[in-house]
Amino acid sequence: MIFFWPNENDEPIHVHVCEGTPSPNATKIWITSAGGAIIAKNSSRIPEVDLNDLVRVISAQYTYIVKSWKDYFNIFNVQFYC
Repeated sequence: MIFFWPNENDEPIHVHVCEGTPSPNATKIWITSAGGAIIAKNSSRIPEVDLNDLVRVISAQYTYIVKSWKDYFNIFNVQFYC
């Protein structure tokens, strides 16, 4: 499951990933301006093999995630981690 937490629009664009119920301890993955993804922290301890797959899926969904971020936070420009 991929989700956004409210009140995080001061941070660069990212997604939280976890298994089951969303929680503040979910794994955080930054979205890069080049269309990639970088693991910020793996708080939910997702196994590395699964995490690598998630990074590939998130990178492939770059356009959708950026649009969703803009819509969710009602902004025009997105701040990227790098």
